[in-house]
Amino acid sequence: MNMQTSNVMAPPAPKTLEAMSLSPVMMRDILIKTMFRTNLENVSAIAKVICLPNNVTQQLVDGIREQNLCEATGTLNANNGNEMGYQLTDAGKARALDALAQSEYFGSMPVPLEVYREQVERQSIRNIQVTRDQLINAMGHLILPPDLLDQLGPAVGAGRSILMYGPPGNGKSAISNGIRDALGDKIYIPRAIEYSGQVITVYDPIVHSAAEEDVDDPNSLRRTSGRYDTRYVKCERPTVVTGGELTTTMLDLVYNPTARTYQAPLQLKSSGGIFIIDDLGRQAEPPQAIVNRWIVPLEENRDILALQSGEKFEVPFDTLVIFSTNFHPNEIFDKAALRRIFFKIKIDGPDQEGFLKIFAMMARKKKMPLDEKALVHLLQKKYPTIDNIYANYQPIFLIDQMISICEFEGIPYQMTPDLIDRAWANMFVKEEKIVH
Repeated sequence: MNMQTSNVMAPPAPKTLEAMSLSPVMMRDILIKTMFRTNLENVSAIAKVICLPNNVTQQLVDGIREQNLCEATGTLNANNGNEMGYQLTDAGKARALDALAQSEYFGSMPVPLEVYREQVERQSIRNIQVTRDQLINAMGHLILPPDLLDQLGPAVGAGRSILMYGPPGNGKSAISNGIRDALGDKIYIPRAIEYSGQVITVYDPIVHSAAEEDVDDPNSLRRTSGRYDTRYVKCERPTVVTGGELTTTMLDLVYNPTARTYQAPLQLKSSGGIFIIDDLGRQAEPPQAIVNRWIVPLEENRDILALQSGEKFEVPFDTLVIFSTNFHPNEIFDKAALRRIFFKIKIDGPDQEGFLKIFAMMARKKKMPLDEKALVHLLQKKYPTIDNIYANYQPIFLIDQMISICEFEGIPYQMTPDLIDRAWANMFVKEEKIVH
């Protein structure tokens, strides 16, 4: 596929403790908790877990050594490049237990919110440029009206909100996924961010797909790894998809009382990527309430979150939001809400000619021979019963049903009026009362 290569500038690795912009106490406590929980003794091994360069980790270890919280083991380990080993003293272990009682968090040093803001700017979804070719490559498997790409392209390139509406079964979800595939470049997601002494975990393996890491070639003159801050994970641009289960509380910080840390809400995890709200209008809360929650983020590129204490703070909002609904927008939004959604794109079902085109293409793909008698039966006898309303999902549904019947009956793939009737019966359920 002709995907764009990443021009995103990587976050530079911190060269000194001062460059970390974190409180010395927080860094000390995360280091001690990590040593306590992992039993690691070598600076290079500890550095990997706390995601800092070796020299900065050494500065941290030297600091706790001066405070008598750790001591050198006095043994150089040949297996670890003759590195000095360190272990916590009794005072260090006591401090680790105190610190764990305040917060279970250990491992990667968090990125201060202010530093993270700079990275969001470097990799903003609003900086991307998507070409017609990229969209065609990402959606080539879909049958789309020719003018749809004319509307989608500028909408995606603007990185602004999009509302897709129209009858069900015409590929709104598939188009949303195609937009995601068209992005194609890599960005950097922080493992955790820090605000006001609180740790908020952001990287989530369910949402973020980590890219292959560069591995150093010992014969190469240029080192490729270690060129960016490893407190971030290099990932595909994230995509969060929610449907009928979405509630406005899912857009708030989640506090974990055991670990005493926060988890970033879905829209923060999707920074630099796409947030798809599928089936708008099927949620427990009215669509208006859901859209109202997005008004400030969509207009001002910032979101407001609240800590347990009630303290509110701003985080960057850098997400392409795609709303997808089977309802007409006027049924579920007031005019003010509609005005705030930047692009509105109607996704309609095909006409009869478009339907036949899709049907023939799917039949060829599935090795199902076309039969004129069966097609005439479908168009003249079946579709009039549903007011000749065609949908993009129907050809593949009907063909798959006929294939299943042929395989069950042990007959070659074929299309007959009778098989069309049996397939059709599974596509629509007859209205009838069920007696209990």
